[in-house]
Amino acid sequence: MARTLACVDTTLQDPLVGQVLDGRYRIDARIAVGGMATVYRAVDTRLDRILALKVMHPSLAVDASFVERFIREAKSVARLAHPNVVQVFDQGTDGSYVYLAMEYVAGCTLRDVLRERGALQPRAALDILEPVLAALGAAHRAGFVHRDMKPENVLIGDDGRVKVADFGLVRAVDTVTNTTGTVLGTVSYLAPEQIEDGTADPRVDVYACGVMLYEMLTGDKPHDGDSPAVILYKHLHEDVPPPSAAVPGMAYELDAMVASATARTPALRPHDAVALLAQVRDGRGRLDEEQLDAVPPQALAVDHDNGDDRTTVIPRALTTPRPLPADADEEASGAALNRTTRLASPPPPPPSRRRRGPLRGPAAIVVAVLLALGLGVGVWYINSGQFTEVPPLLTKTQEQAEDRLRDAGLELGKVEHAYSDTVERGQIISSDPKAGTRIRGNDSVGITISDGPETVRVPALAGQKLGKARELLKDDGLEPGMVTREFSEDVPRGSVVSASPADGTKVRAGTAVALVVSKGAAIDIPDVTGSDEADARSELTEAGLKVKIATERVTSSEYDKGQVVRQTPKSGTAAEGDTVTLTLSKGPEMIEVPDVVGDSVDDARQALEGAGFEVDEDRGLFGLFGDEVKSQSVEGGQTAPKGSTITIEIR
Repeated sequence: MARTLACVDTTLQDPLVGQVLDGRYRIDARIAVGGMATVYRAVDTRLDRILALKVMHPSLAVDASFVERFIREAKSVARLAHPNVVQVFDQGTDGSYVYLAMEYVAGCTLRDVLRERGALQPRAALDILEPVLAALGAAHRAGFVHRDMKPENVLIGDDGRVKVADFGLVRAVDTVTNTTGTVLGTVSYLAPEQIEDGTADPRVDVYACGVMLYEMLTGDKPHDGDSPAVILYKHLHEDVPPPSAAVPGMAYELDAMVASATARTPALRPHDAVALLAQVRDGRGRLDEEQLDAVPPQALAVDHDNGDDRTTVIPRALTTPRPLPADADEEASGAALNRTTRLASPPPPPPSRRRRGPLRGPAAIVVAVLLALGLGVGVWYINSGQFTEVPPLLTKTQEQAEDRLRDAGLELGKVEHAYSDTVERGQIISSDPKAGTRIRGNDSVGITISDGPETVRVPALAGQKLGKARELLKDDGLEPGMVTREFSEDVPRGSVVSASPADGTKVRAGTAVALVVSKGAAIDIPDVTGSDEADARSELTEAGLKVKIATERVTSSEYDKGQVVRQTPKSGTAAEGDTVTLTLSKGPEMIEVPDVVGDSVDDARQALEGAGFEVDEDRGLFGLFGDEVKSQSVEGGQTAPKGSTITIEIR
């Protein structure tokens, strides 16, 4: 998101990588791709800082109302000043690209943590939840609702800070998304009222946080299924179970937190994140150290028919969901369950379970009567037993797929392997024929199994010229990443000093590799202030530096015309070939000297000092007690440098 994260996903060639957006933001690498936008790591070339750039997909950017809302709401979120909210710096457009410039958070997402560690200790779960609620509480009190809270939008920095990202779906409190016939959100975290009528007040964020707490405590989502329809139905008709049902012995206070936050009736939930935060802190205070540090059992096996947790936009599947049969999740296709979804008109109910074995009772009588009438039902009944449907196999292991196929009266056919960036190694990417296809019994179904992401080794880049290093990376399926420069006594200027990940490291194809490029040996910059232009140029050139003379010259009473008044940089170190800019003097300012001969000493001093000169008195032997100016060192009417000294002789 922001991601705003250090993790970089550049598996596919991205046309924006390497480009400068809006004449300001240089895009170095792709961080993540969602259904609504792509997040890049970029450099603000004006302020020289790293940031995250969220660019809306061009397919959505053509929707003027969507873009208008995106921009309006982004401006609103930019006003949220909270340490646990990813800061929005800028918003703009460049041709067909609509973007947000946001704070870059080096670290990972809560989803990454859950995938790696499974269930968390209660203390860790609450340590993450509390700053999330603090951030949402600030948004709620400012009049905004996030509407898309999920582990993917919780960023955990390398320094341990927790930040809430992706307020891209934020809405004003008490608004309902019913003008476009769509609801935006992520299926696994949608509150019942979002599903039924699109209502989005702070309590939908409270519900999503309750689901996230359950997931952190148990390692799994409370409602599962093979299709969005199944998940939505469960959100509407089934309570979120207590975490202790999955993790026996878990403290009652934790069950109470989840139950309160995920009540299906909105009025029974805390009215906003601030209220839920108070409940969480109160419940935490009643837990002892042993309960907070209870080691969770091995994380529950997450069994989704696809592994896609990305934010996407799809038609609303259930505005008013219909009851599903007990085996609906076996019949549903493996659609995305954890994407941010846009839900539209309800689909027809899923097919009911097929009858197995001979017909008995009333059904047999009906068939017999129809046969007697010559309606051909007998032929239909016989033929139906010869066909079956391919069951959903996505993300199953080969062993699980064989069991499902066997139960459906089918055989496992050709097994192939392919790389996948989204499906874990050993799980099924696709089947042939696809799930739901009607085929004859005993036919075979081929499967393709994931070998995980394609990995390559970072080539040897040290000592290579920058252009050549970039070429080598692209040839090996990697992306040139951010380039930084440093002095090196050993590596020639313009050649690679080191790479990160280092040479020989095995990484995922498409990974961005950051490069450190040599600026050459460090040179001490000589101070040529006060030197003539020719001498200064000679000294700097001999040191290996280039010289540039500033267009404008400045007046100086300290330095004569043509001498160096100042240089940039003045001191320190530079690389061979760096430029030093010299500003030359045009000499002191010349002004007219007043005529003070015959004036009293006081009047003469006042006139000369008022004109900008220093005054020196020469009284000699006969002017000790005199008070009249006999002569002056520069005659009146002539010019002298401003600030110079005029001597007056007194008699």
